[in-house]
Order: sequence, then structure tokens, then C-alpha cells
Amino acid sequence: MDISLFDYELQSDLIAQKPCSPRDNSRLLASLGGDIKDLRFRDLHKLLDTGDVLVINDTKVIPTRLFGKRDNVKVEVTLHLNVKNNLWRSFVKPGRKCKIDDIITFKNNLRAKVINKYLAGDVLLEFNQDHDALFRELDFQGSMPLPPYIKRDLKIDSDKHDYQTIFASNDGAVAAPTAGLHFTDELREKLDKKGVVFAPVTLHVGAGTFLPVKVTNIFEHKMHEEWGEINQNTSLIINNAKKNNKRIISVGTTSLRILETVAKINNGKIIPWSGSTNLYITPGFDFRIVDLMITNFHLPKSTLLMLVSAFHGKEKIFRCYQHAIIKKYRFFSYGDSCIFSKEDKK
Repeated sequence: MDISLFDYELQSDLIAQKPCSPRDNSRLLASLGGDIKDLRFRDLHKLLDTGDVLVINDTKVIPTRLFGKRDNVKVEVTLHLNVKNNLWRSFVKPGRKCKIDDIITFKNNLRAKVINKYLAGDVLLEFNQDHDALFRELDFQGSMPLPPYIKRDLKIDSDKHDYQTIFASNDGAVAAPTAGLHFTDELREKLDKKGVVFAPVTLHVGAGTFLPVKVTNIFEHKMHEEWGEINQNTSLIINNAKKNNKRIISVGTTSLRILETVAKINNGKIIPWSGSTNLYITPGFDFRIVDLMITNFHLPKSTLLMLVSAFHGKEKIFRCYQHAIIKKYRFFSYGDSCIFSKEDKK
């Protein structure tokens, strides 16, 4: 299947540079098997029923972007994968002249040594602080690792709040599970009162979520790995809901990927699980758990656009995207949202 089938044109003024305020005032495109409807995210409770389960990702974004010096050259470092303790795979800009054994210095005597360079373009850094001390330094001097299409004054601190969901509790992500950014405490209260059940999972979103697909045939693409976990209580909630014909609504592609990962290895059931997943979802995938999904609008030629096309149907997805472009929806991480039903393949 050719990557060009997942391309579309988008004018730059539709790429959101900041979130909607309040968050649940963002727009919600609903395509649930019939006509496309233009709603607000605060209307979500009207689309859901008592007993429906919203599966949310409780990962918390770490402020992993640091600014330091290599010799006398200013560099920007973005940590993206914790290999162990104080070893991190990281992107360095500018990085071409970066060599093994180079030392990068930051504030507060924080230093990192280049241990290895990878073909993917990143490097392995060994910091002079252990895991806990490094996390304290990241919280002090780090910036949020916003995607490159968000042009931001790096001194603005509001992103430390804006690029975090209200569910965030487990440190580990280097990108936000953006579908969750639209929720507010007020909306959650409305959903609680209606009897909608929240079930948390954890999937630490990695920088690989932004990596472009560089192959022509999408099936030759190698998917990145991300670490996730499902606890016993969430497993019981989901399995009981499926047993009682209640709907499972994935809040974001991350929640969906971990649910379908576990279902794939356990014959359609959810069990307590932790580990890494590189599940690559393309059209033709057999979804076992998720009935509806909430998600943002995704980049052209991205694995996430392939995922939603597999879930809702490629033709319907592109019809929704063209509708959103005409109606001036806001795209990508800080943009508006959609809710899609699973394609009926009967």
C-alpha cells in the first residue's frame, strides 16, 4: 500500500499554536456512522451512554528539552528514551559535529557525555546525575518537548500546564496523549453524573510518534516501541463492559494501541499487563476491544493517520478531514478533536 494514499494538503494557518481556552470549548467532529456533525468537546456527554467506558492515558509528559553548550556552541537537547537510570537516547541540535566522548554542559553543573551515535540521527547521553536527581533538574530547567510544528517562545512556561492532560500522573512521556487535552474537571463531572466510567491505562508516548514514514510501501515501515501498562482494575472494568455490551471508547491512539496490543496476545481479552508495544495498525487490522475513539487530527503520511483510517475507514476519514479543512478546524496537537465509530466490515 503506497504512502501517497495517506497524504493531504493543509494550509499552515490551520495548525494550532496554542490550546483552546477553556479546553472543552474545542471543536468536536463526530462521525458515528451517519452524517458528520460539528459539535464542541463539552458536548461529549451527550454522545455517550450510562455504562460506556472512557479509557484514558494517565502518562505525564516530562520537560525533556534542555539548553546547554558543547564547547562554546549552544545546543538544544531533547531526551526521548530512558535506556536505564541516567542513560538517555536524545536528539541534539546542531548535532552533525557531535562526537563520541563530547561533553555537553547545562545549568547547575548538570553534564552529559556522548556515549554513542545512532543511524537514526540521535545519540546516547550519560548524565552525571542519577535518575531521581536528573528528573528534578528536568523539572527545574527543562522545557516541554513540543512538536516541531508548534512555534513557541521557549521562555513561555504555560506549556508545562497546557501540554499536560488532567489525568497525567505517571512520569514517562516525551509527547502528550493529545486527545486527553480537551477534558476539563467540569466535563469529567458531567460524565461521572451520567454514569460514564473512566478506566486509566499508561502508555508513555515516545518521540517516535512524530517520526515520518520514509518508505513508499507502508508495510515496510518499522514501528517504534513505547512502554505501557494496564492494571487489574482497568482490566476488570473493560472485560465486564464488553460482557454487558457496553461501549469501549479509547481516548486517543495511545490508549487504543495498548488495548489492542493486549487483546491481540490474549485472544480478545484484557489482562493486567506491562511491557513495550510496537503494534503497527494499518487498514485491514482486526480491532477486538475499541468501539469508538476520540482523537485529534493527524499529520499527512503519518502512522496515526493510517491507524484512524484502519479504524473508521479510509474514505470516511478523508471525507472528515476535508470537511474539517473547509470548516476551518484547528489541526494537530493543540488542535480540535474527532470522535469516530469503528468501521462495520460486515
